[in-house]
Amino acid sequence: MDTKKKFRYWRKRILFSVWITYAAFYLCRVNISVAMPGIMAEFGISKTAMGGVLTALFIVYAIGQFVNGQLGDKFNTRYFVSIGILFSAIINLIFGFTNGTITAMLLLWGLNGWFQSMGWAPSVKTIANWFPPKQRGRVGGIMGTSYQIGNAVTWALSGFIVGLFGWRWAFWIPGMLFILFGIHWFVRARNAPEEVGLPTIEEESNGIENAEKKKDHHLGFIKVFKMVVTKKRVWVVALGLFFVNIIRYGFIGWAPTYMFEVQGASISVAAYKAIAFPLAGSLGAIWAGWMSDRVFKGRRAPVCVIMLLFLALFSWLYPQIPAGDWILSLVYLLVIGFMTFGPHVLMVGIMPMDYATRKAASAATGFIDGWGYIGSALAGVGTGFLVDNFSWNTAFNFWVLSAVIAAILMSFLWNYGAVKR
Repeated sequence: MDTKKKFRYWRKRILFSVWITYAAFYLCRVNISVAMPGIMAEFGISKTAMGGVLTALFIVYAIGQFVNGQLGDKFNTRYFVSIGILFSAIINLIFGFTNGTITAMLLLWGLNGWFQSMGWAPSVKTIANWFPPKQRGRVGGIMGTSYQIGNAVTWALSGFIVGLFGWRWAFWIPGMLFILFGIHWFVRARNAPEEVGLPTIEEESNGIENAEKKKDHHLGFIKVFKMVVTKKRVWVVALGLFFVNIIRYGFIGWAPTYMFEVQGASISVAAYKAIAFPLAGSLGAIWAGWMSDRVFKGRRAPVCVIMLLFLALFSWLYPQIPAGDWILSLVYLLVIGFMTFGPHVLMVGIMPMDYATRKAASAATGFIDGWGYIGSALAGVGTGFLVDNFSWNTAFNFWVLSAVIAAILMSFLWNYGAVKR
């Protein structure tokens, strides 16, 4: 094959491998949302305590993003991501034996956060290595659907499993499946074009063909670190994602429980109904990427602002839906999912590539996503505390305020496009 045909083959292969693998990460991350009502009912655990278990993952995940984002630029992602998959799967297999011991659940789910953090930033790095800037809006939107579809499939699968076998199997079966996806990744993935005898994307743009295999060159930790932390735009996106993840993980972590307790759905039905949130999000991701490329000419912030304001509105309306009106509830969930994941994909997947070169794509992604998961940590225990001590409406107001603040932050970047290379 000539160079163009080789690139076509490898780009399809890499995009599919990244997509299916990162979707699989959610098998061992959001399965706990569906298992929580069963755990709380069997062992009499409070929502605040279970929120603390969610928060343990988010805190360690956030730290892991800062660290593993840097390491993702240094080490080959084929090996790096495979290690994260293997240990996350093992932890899930062990988690099914915790039997309501809060300390064990906190330690294990926190440790799971570390290995889960070895997935996203290196995946963005891989996409940045393989795809030139002019293709990243479209490709980033497609890539962003991976964790929404993975979220939805995990909820549906976990709901089915819990309904048949009980909450423990919601950890055991996904853990075994995750190992299989890890093997697929190790066999199919490659870190960069130059590792398979293709030119780098910079060389390709200059018409250079290169049949020599070589390693992806790392610029050094200090240089990459400075390339990330000295950019004001990176900081604004990071703080914006902090607030976006409060509402995102508010819904991801607590929507099944809300439907079970307030709307009267069984836990399996609540899980199936809640998948509307991430499924609609996959459409929002594609639409946001397309709009930012075609309508706003590479400016991502305007799309974020518009979608976040609609997100705040419909999140405020959602708890006002009558308990029996499942159709309106489903429609609102679809809108909320669409408006949540559109800006999220732009902020955590495409903007890091816009504001940093491909050499620092993993570090920038890890930095931004790390701040986002600090917000997720607040969503976990904060939501549980608000529901236990006040009401579900108070929790929803907390999420609405977060969406508004995120929109205000992103408005400061309204006129900015990608950094010129």
